[in-house]
Amino acid sequence: MESNLNKVLSMNRQQLSGQLYKYTNVVKGWQYRWFSVDAQGGLLSYYLCEPAGEDSSTHIVGSAPRGQVHLAGAVICPSDEDSKTFTVNCASGDMLKLRAVDARARQEWVDGLRAVVESHSNSTGTALPPRDQLAAHDAFGAARQQLQQTELSNAALARAIENLNGPLSNTDPDLLMVKALSAASTHCLLQCLGLLQRHQELVSDPRLEQSF
Repeated sequence: MESNLNKVLSMNRQQLSGQLYKYTNVVKGWQYRWFSVDAQGGLLSYYLCEPAGEDSSTHIVGSAPRGQVHLAGAVICPSDEDSKTFTVNCASGDMLKLRAVDARARQEWVDGLRAVVESHSNSTGTALPPRDQLAAHDAFGAARQQLQQTELSNAALARAIENLNGPLSNTDPDLLMVKALSAASTHCLLQCLGLLQRHQELVSDPRLEQSF
């Protein structure tokens, strides 16, 4: 819906570029990044930035983006862990975990990004109506979050087996089988989710099929 996109852009133009926390990894944790959306191109870019100084302005480091993802077929999903966090689950399999300053800012980002996703999906002839498409996006995001929690549980299980001290050995065949089956099952589910997201990407933009 181009009209819906234009409406969101006019109402939330400032929220489609600004500073967000981005979860980098377990070691570095949350890092400030400057994000901007190219609504017409369907691109979300982020840049390294320095904290605001006395003039309250954010200084972007360098002119090239630190990263860039396509929003066509993406899943924009508010997190249930708090009122500020949300994820951008791309059809390519990339995932950005972001955090806004408050609940209102998160909702403005989610609405703006979903409008861009919806516009690009509709322009390429997706078969799903907008409401059903957003429901599918939420389902993809929720599934990925659950699998991420499963991966963490698998890692904890593996550490517990490796650090066993007692009557059972960490080389016990049954325990090794449990460890292997747990990891293999999670890997299989992640591959299935990736295939489903790839299918959604092709539905959103059939031109991508030419890249195979």
